[in-house]
Amino acid sequence: QVQLVESGGGLVQAGGSLRLSCAASGRTFSSYAMGWFRQAPGKERLFVASISWSGGSTYYANSVKGRFTISRDNAKNTVFLQMNSLKPEDTAVYYCAAGRGRYVSTSTREYAYWGQGTQVTVSS
Repeated sequence: QVQLVESGGGLVQAGGSLRLSCAASGRTFSSYAMGWFRQAPGKERLFVASISWSGGSTYYANSVKGRFTISRDNAKNTVFLQMNSLKPEDTAVYYCAAGRGRYVSTSTREYAYWGQGTQVTVSS
């Protein structure tokens, strides 16, 4: 079992930045990949970014590449999502997820545990 708690969401103007955190407990944190997804009202949950168990590999959705950075601190059991140059279309509930395996993945099916989500709202 893995428990995930996100924090750091909020309201920001377009062009601004936010840093999301996700604290994990339970299974050994360094044994699985982590991912961030987002879901806007009435839309499906979409992949944002993923990081491998060691942090050595990362992968991003095209829509956030160059603006968002995923990282992890295995000593603190925490994964981060630094979001810069935010746009109104980034508005969504952001979820962190713990992978079933060690390596990056874009599919929700490859993630076994999910946090409760944190709201990010970007005003124009």
